[in-house]
Amino acid sequence: MTLGRGAVLGFSIAAPVGPIGVLCIRRTLADGRAAGLATGLGAAAADGLYGAVAALGLTWVTSLLVGQQTWIRVIGGGFLLFLGLRTLRARPSDREAQAKGRGLGGAFFSTFALTLTNPMTILSFVAVFAGLGLAAGASSSLGAVLLVSGVIAGSAAWWLVLSSIVHAVRGRFDERAMTWVNRFSGAVLVGFGAAALWGLFAGGAR
Repeated sequence: MTLGRGAVLGFSIAAPVGPIGVLCIRRTLADGRAAGLATGLGAAAADGLYGAVAALGLTWVTSLLVGQQTWIRVIGGGFLLFLGLRTLRARPSDREAQAKGRGLGGAFFSTFALTLTNPMTILSFVAVFAGLGLAAGASSSLGAVLLVSGVIAGSAAWWLVLSSIVHAVRGRFDERAMTWVNRFSGAVLVGFGAAALWGLFAGGAR
């Protein structure tokens, strides 16, 4: 049951389409299913890390992350702006990209880092754990391992589903359509980054 609850939790937290979802869709269309899946797995790994902190009841880590969330979110917002502007300027390739090696590693680690720059994610895990009757701090080491494994599996399952669906319709996107995908994706990412930075500075000005 613990594994299943963790899987439901991981899937539910990953499913809402945010900046990582936009990146996954765009990279799948531009570079193929492997690149999109690697993008999502980076987020799943970060979800698993935050889930482990919540499951093990490491309140001092939670306090540290939340206490430093201003600088962490500044970095995350800036990273989103960078990715968005680069995507806006990207030109569609005239041939299918071969997303291997360093390309897949870059897709994985960029979203891993981006997901970690949202320390409020850990509070989501703590809150949902409590709602599921799983108080912060698993009752045993095995329980913690199963819970975190479920979170990673559930999150990864969502990214596999999303990248597979997008890959299935990829052939319908010609160069002109991909140009608009780049523009739309870039604008959305810039919007997420600007909103993150604006929220911090507007909050600090009050």
